[in-house]
Amino acid sequence: MTSNDVYVLEVLEEESDLAPEQFAEARESIVHDNMTVIDALVQLGHITEKDILRVMAGHFGMEMVELVDFKLEPEVRDAVPAEVARRFSVVPVAVNGSTVHIAIGDPLDMDTVDSLRYMLEKDVESVIAAPEEIKVLLDHYYAGEELMEEMIEQVDDNAVTVTLSGTGIADEEIEGDDADAPIIKLVYLIIMEAARRRASDIHLEPMEKRFRVRYRIDGVLSEVDSPPKRLQAAIISRVKIMADMKISERRTPQDGRIEVSISGRSLDLRVSTVPTSHGESIVARILDKQSLALGLPKLGFMADDQQTFERLVGLPDGIVLVTGPTGSGKTTTLYACLNHINRPDRKIITVEDPVEYQLTGVNQVHVRADIGLTFSSALRSILRQAPNIVMIGEIRDIETANIATEASLTGHLVFSTLHTNDAPSAVTRLLDIGVKPFLVASSMRAIIAQRLVRSICEHCIEEHEASDRDLELLGTAAEQIREATIYKGHGCEKCSLTGYHGRKGIFEILVVTDEIQRMIYEKTSSAVLRVRARETGMRTLREDGLRKVIAGMTTAEEVLRVTMGDTLDD
Repeated sequence: MTSNDVYVLEVLEEESDLAPEQFAEARESIVHDNMTVIDALVQLGHITEKDILRVMAGHFGMEMVELVDFKLEPEVRDAVPAEVARRFSVVPVAVNGSTVHIAIGDPLDMDTVDSLRYMLEKDVESVIAAPEEIKVLLDHYYAGEELMEEMIEQVDDNAVTVTLSGTGIADEEIEGDDADAPIIKLVYLIIMEAARRRASDIHLEPMEKRFRVRYRIDGVLSEVDSPPKRLQAAIISRVKIMADMKISERRTPQDGRIEVSISGRSLDLRVSTVPTSHGESIVARILDKQSLALGLPKLGFMADDQQTFERLVGLPDGIVLVTGPTGSGKTTTLYACLNHINRPDRKIITVEDPVEYQLTGVNQVHVRADIGLTFSSALRSILRQAPNIVMIGEIRDIETANIATEASLTGHLVFSTLHTNDAPSAVTRLLDIGVKPFLVASSMRAIIAQRLVRSICEHCIEEHEASDRDLELLGTAAEQIREATIYKGHGCEKCSLTGYHGRKGIFEILVVTDEIQRMIYEKTSSAVLRVRARETGMRTLREDGLRKVIAGMTTAEEVLRVTMGDTLDD
């Protein structure tokens, strides 16, 4: 046991809540020379390493900070060079004038603070944080240009196959002379890292003085270590080549597509560029073909809702609409439906803009307005193909809506999406487009509104008490939370200290009964329709979300975040 360990033990004996019997038990449980009393206390579960830090922080009058969900702003990060932060295992948490506030993991390490004052030539104030939280922030924000170069070299050990859309060039692998081009490797590295982190989008954004890279993970944008500004033009050009775009055209938006295979995992990237003040901004939407293997239970349905949903997708005719804003998972839900009902005795045709995933056994039509292949013209043609099931990517106009309703009335089961905030509003939207009320009433079988909420990380889940603010926003539903055991993710390396890993859907299912049909035919307002639907058993998005909070699937904060327009008190 070192002198530091002895000192920490003395402080714990004097200032912690541990009983003398617990220290005695720890001493008796030591089984080898390298084990200390402090190690034994932690191993026995009497105290956690974080609690030890908290006691020591109180002893020295230092602040203890939580770095879970901590956002390190660029100007704060730049106050400590990457090599210095990594060398001393510290991260800056604030800058006030000439003073830098540093998070360290050992309150007894005064040498580090003195060294930082000398190296940074600034006043340094220290706060305490858990070492594992510091490590995660270092890995997240301080990869550094040197580390990036090391990572680029590792790309040689990973087989990356890229198909350039529309060029006829396929299976372009990182080998031969091109493997020495750092820009090519760097672009592949950005894609590979996005795939590793389960990102749904890659954002390459030119700023005035830097080139920012961000990944959207579980619906939330997160900045990652970015390449130097001097590489901006080369990286953008390389991505445009891969997506079969015109490199010389920088004044107008462009769209393209890249097919990538990383270690046997197939990804499609839908790439779009937009000219901005400081260069072309690029967003690449990552479409993971493996996500199609998800069954209906993986979407987030509770048992009763899944039973209702399976009954709806098994109907012989009618329209089933999925509604919600962009990024709410509508396409994933529709593809899961098609996978569920895709059998050899059924013919399924889809009309999409664009075709996001290739489905085995399904005839998929890619809309191309430039040659006159619109949703409406494609629909007229595919109905002559005698399909059993039709999926329309989105109902956008009266012509498409009319063909969809007429198809449903002539023995076809039609799936489609619509951009509305809740299920009853979809009826109003169709009527506003110009569809006759009797067509909507006769053809509609169900309308499903949905949102995506982040799932609690199963590796760091723990019991949690809802905040007063959350309870206030929940209104009358707060009683459900008060009386239940709810959970939250503490934050760990598996979830990058966010407490969340993956996403699930929350749903509002409006089944069109005879009474609802009559109300649609009478052009009843969506507000009245919503009240009556709830009286007959429809759960709102927030109500379904709260069921999942109580089931330990997500948190109250997440449900409130995606349903702020919803209310339980109407």
